[in-house]
Amino acid sequence: MKFLHPEFFYYMLPPFLVLFALLLTQKESTADFFSEEVMQKLRVSTKGLTLKARNALFFLAGIFMIVALAEPVIPQGKIEIEQKSADILVALDISNSMLATDIYPSRLEFAKKKAVTFIQRLQKDRVGVIAFAKGSYLVSPLSFDKEAVAFLLSNLDTSSITEQGTDFMALLETVQQSSQKSKRKYVLILSDGGDKEDFSKEIEYARKNGITVFVLGVGTKKGAPIRLSDGTFMKYKGKIVITRLNEHIADLALGSGGVYIQATNSDKDIEAMRKEMRRVIEEKTLKKKTIEKHIPLFYIPLGAAMLLVLIALSSMTKRQKVHVPSSFVLFVGLAFLLNSNLHAGVLDFMELKEAKQAYESENYEAAAKRYEEYAKRSKKAQAYYDAGNAYYKAGKYKKAAEMYKHVHTKESDLQAKTFHNLGNTYAKMQRYKEAAEAYKDALKLKEDIQTKENLEAVKKLLKKRKQKQQKSAKKNQSQKKNKQQNKRNQNKQQSKEKKSDKNRSNEDAKKQNDKNGQKGDAKSSDAKKQEKKQKQEKSKPENAKKKQNKSDKKRGLQQLQEHDKHQKQQNKEQNTMPKIKHKEMKMSDAEEKKWLKELTKETKTFMYTIKPARGVYKGDEDEKPW
Repeated sequence: MKFLHPEFFYYMLPPFLVLFALLLTQKESTADFFSEEVMQKLRVSTKGLTLKARNALFFLAGIFMIVALAEPVIPQGKIEIEQKSADILVALDISNSMLATDIYPSRLEFAKKKAVTFIQRLQKDRVGVIAFAKGSYLVSPLSFDKEAVAFLLSNLDTSSITEQGTDFMALLETVQQSSQKSKRKYVLILSDGGDKEDFSKEIEYARKNGITVFVLGVGTKKGAPIRLSDGTFMKYKGKIVITRLNEHIADLALGSGGVYIQATNSDKDIEAMRKEMRRVIEEKTLKKKTIEKHIPLFYIPLGAAMLLVLIALSSMTKRQKVHVPSSFVLFVGLAFLLNSNLHAGVLDFMELKEAKQAYESENYEAAAKRYEEYAKRSKKAQAYYDAGNAYYKAGKYKKAAEMYKHVHTKESDLQAKTFHNLGNTYAKMQRYKEAAEAYKDALKLKEDIQTKENLEAVKKLLKKRKQKQQKSAKKNQSQKKNKQQNKRNQNKQQSKEKKSDKNRSNEDAKKQNDKNGQKGDAKSSDAKKQEKKQKQEKSKPENAKKKQNKSDKKRGLQQLQEHDKHQKQQNKEQNTMPKIKHKEMKMSDAEEKKWLKELTKETKTFMYTIKPARGVYKGDEDEKPW
C-alpha cells in the first residue's frame, strides 16, 4: 500500500496537532470565577462520555480524515497509453457545376451536409478544410476544434472563388503546401468530378508527394442544368449546359491508393468511407503516457472518521449499557459485508471511463457490456442510452432496442434522442411501422430536421411495401381465378367427352345392327341368284359396276356423316375454351419489301455527354464557365 498524495501528512498533520493541543490546554470560562472544588460541586453527573473522551474521539477522526486525503491505494501495475491521431483534409468543390439540382437541394448543399456529418463523426483526428474550383485555398488549418471547422465549411459557396472551373492539380498542390512536414497526407474530395477524363498527371503528383485521395462523388449520371442566381440556366456557346457526374474521378482515388464512393441519401456512404479510411490511414503517435493502475482505499479511513464523529456527538449514557467498542466492531463487520456494493459504487467512474475508452476505440461490444452492467446497477437513463448506442454500433439491433426502451427520464432532450435512435434501430430491423411511431414520439418532444427526414423515408418504405403486398395479393387472386376457371373448363370437357362417348357407342351399335341386317339380306339374295344362274348364262359388267358404285356411295355417306359429327363435337369443345383475340395485319408484297429494306438498314444511336472532344478547346479563353 502507498499514498498518492503524502503531502497532506506534511502540511496538515503538524498544524492539526498544534491546534488540538491548544484546545486541550484552554481553560473553561467559568474557571476564572470559581475554583475547581466549587465546580465539582456545581456539576451534574450524566454518566456519559467525558470531555476528554470526546476530545480523543475528535482527535482520531481528524487523523483518519487526513489519511483519507492522502489517498491510500494498492498498486496493480503500470499501463502505457498512446494518444494517436490522423490528419485529414476535407476538400469541397465550389465550382458552378455544384449548383446543379439533380440532388436535392443542390450538389453543393448536399456535399456540405455530408462533409459536416463526416467531421462530426471523427472523434480523435485533426481536420482541415480546403475550398477549390479553378484555384484552391486553405479555409481552416488542421485542428481538433471540429465545431469551428464545420462552421467555416458550412458558410462556403460558389462566390468564395471568383475564377470558375475545376482544377484538381491546384488542389493537390495546396494539400502538399498545407502539411509539408507529414510524410503521408490524406484528403477527402467532395466533387462531381469536373469534365476531365485523364488524371495521369494528378496521380503521378499524388504518388510522388505521398498524398492519398479519397473521393465522394456528388451528382448523377443523368445530370441537370445549372440554374444561376437570376433564375436562368447557364449557357455555353448558345447551348444550355448539362453537367453530369464524371466517374473518371475514380481513377484519381484508386491510382493514389484511396477509395471512390458515390454519395447516397443515407449515411451509409459516410460510414463506409470512414471505415475505408481507417483501414488505409496510418495514425501518428502524438503523446505517450504511463499510467499506474491501482485500487483506491480512501473510503476506509473516511468511514472510520465519520463513525468516530458520530459517537463523539452522541448523547449515550452508561445507564443504557451501550458498549462503544462492540458497536464499532459491529459497524466494521457490516461495512465488510457490504464492501462489494460499496466498492462498486465508489469505482463506477473507473468502469465508465473504461467503457468510454472501449467505445472510442470502436470496440463497441465491450463498451455495450460495461454500460449495460452499470445501467442495471444504477438504473440511470443515461447509462441505458449509452448502452443502446454501443449495441447499435455493434450491429446488435435487438439489444439496442431493449436498452432504449429502459430510458425513462424527464429530460426532453435525452428522451427525444432516445426515440430518434430507437426509430433508427427499428428501421435497421425493417420494422417500419414501429420506426415511424418512434420518430413521431421524438418530434413531439423536440423538432429536428434529421428526425423528419427519417420519418419521411420510413413512410416511403411503408408505401412501397403496401404496393408490393397489393400486387402480390392481386397476383394470388388472379391465379386462384385462373385455377378455378381451368377446373370448370376441365369438368365441362370431361362431361362433354362422356356424352360424346355415349353417342358414339349408340351409333356403333346401330351400325352393327345395320351390318347384320345387310349380311342376312345378302345371304338370301345369294340363294336366289344360285337358282337363277341356270337361267342367266352371263351377267352384264355394267350392272355389276353400278351395284359396286351404289355400295361405295353408301359407305362414303356413312363416313361423311361420322366425320361431320366428330367435327361438330370438336367445334363445341373449342367454343367452351376461353377465346383469345389475335389481331393480324395484312400488307401487300410491295409494302413488305419496303419494310424489309428499312429493317435491314444499320441504324446509329447517340448519347449526350458533357465530355468535350479532345483538342477542341485550348487556352484560358475557351475555359468552360463551370
